[in-house]
Amino acid sequence: MTSNARAQNLTVGFDLDMTLIDSRPGIKACFEALAAETGVAIDAGLVVTRLGPPLEQELAHWFPADEIPAVAGRYREMYPTYAITPSPAMPGAREAVAAVRAAGGRAIVVTAKHEPSAKLHLDHLGIEPDAVIGWLWAEAKGEALKEYGASVYVGDHLGDVRGARTAGALSVVVPTGPCSADELRAEGADVVLGDLTGFPAWLASYCAADRA
Repeated sequence: MTSNARAQNLTVGFDLDMTLIDSRPGIKACFEALAAETGVAIDAGLVVTRLGPPLEQELAHWFPADEIPAVAGRYREMYPTYAITPSPAMPGAREAVAAVRAAGGRAIVVTAKHEPSAKLHLDHLGIEPDAVIGWLWAEAKGEALKEYGASVYVGDHLGDVRGARTAGALSVVVPTGPCSADELRAEGADVVLGDLTGFPAWLASYCAADRA
């Protein structure tokens, strides 16, 4: 594919938590509020060290299985109150999305997060992707990436690498979440950046790769 064709057909997917946004302060606050309301001792500091998988997987560490659906529903009701305002954009997040647009491509967000909550975060931070697809984790993310024709998926978790691989997309990762650069490489990530501040330069080289 030539560089022009690559740019014209470019769709880049981004994960949300710990890729585009630092959701740790907000999630910690929401879990603390949930603990206070339910009376269950939840180590919110521990929770935010393992972000990535769906909420229900985390709740299973703290609640019996039969209570998880109701507790998850209550958490999501509380989330806009506690989690949106405290959660900043990751360094380079806005510039990374803008770089895709500047290259003539589309930027989409594919996340395990509850889709309405994901949109609230992005709206609050002024990050405007072309589409937001929620409630997809690991290999299931590949479904949305294929549907939108994404050739690149940017994430921070081993599950993001697996999602990209399922879609046949290039896996670009940043070790800004719970997984180290070495762990991400071992999972099969194609490109490891220090953080998203390096993404625009990488994207420019990717789009120009076939330029003679």
